[in-house]
This record gives sequence, structure tokens and C-alpha cells, in this order.
Amino acid sequence: MPNTYTQIYLHIIFATKGRDIKISSNVRDEIEKYICGIFNNKKQKVLAIYANPDHLHIFFSYKNLQITIPELVKTTKIESSNFINDNRLCLGKFNWQEGYGAFSYSKSQKDKVVNYVLNQEEHHKKKSFKEEYSALLKAFEIEFKDEYLFEFYD
Repeated sequence: MPNTYTQIYLHIIFATKGRDIKISSNVRDEIEKYICGIFNNKKQKVLAIYANPDHLHIFFSYKNLQITIPELVKTTKIESSNFINDNRLCLGKFNWQEGYGAFSYSKSQKDKVVNYVLNQEEHHKKKSFKEEYSALLKAFEIEFKDEYLFEFYD
């Protein structure tokens, strides 16, 4: 569409099914590269990605408004699960949990969020995923019920 310009920064988070520890450090890079490829094929620009053992953070510039956020997340989950299972990158069957969080940021916050995503390993030495996710929901004033969050066992 002519004369349509956007600049939207989104941070998406989703977890492995059952919050199982499935993404080992020796396959993390391969999984991240594959997911970046999915985003690239959907005309999105990944600014930072980090695959924790039990959840994933993606910070990207949402440019192609031809795909909705739910469609992008669904496609990413399906295609990356298939890739992980087809290439036997983890023990047992791999699946992502239902649901996700999506948070928007301004351009002035871009560097801070990139740094946050890329430093997940250090971050989770101080804060659990549940604490992190709940804090984001509260900071963005998103109403939620604990029973509808990801499956948390910590």
C-alpha cells in the first residue's frame, strides 16, 4: 500500500510445553538461527533472540502488517517445532506451550530491550521465568489470572 509507513517494536515470549528443559546450549544457536529465518521469510526483522532452556524471547521490528501477530507466533511455533523434531535437536518430542506474551516498545527503548534479551542467561541467575513474566505483565498493566499463565512449576 503506498504511503504507509510503520515502525513497531515487539517483544514476544513463549515457553516450551510443560516448561520442560528442552533447549540445550549446544543447539540453542541453531534453533535461534532457524527462528530468525522464519521471521525473515515473513518480512520481519529480528533485533534480538534468546532461546532459554524452557522459553524463548524474540525482539523484532514488526514491518509486514500483512501477517498478524497471532499468525506469526503460530507459524513460528509450528515450523520451529517441526525443525527441532525432524533434526532431533532435543530428547523426546518437542512442542511449545499454548499462549504467548507480546509487549510493545518505543524506539528510545530499543537498545535496552536488545540488551535485556541478549543477556537472558545472566538475568535468570537473579530472577525466575515466572517472576520475569509476571513482572512484565504487571509493568504493562495487563490483567491476568495465574491459572491462565504458562505452566509454572517453580
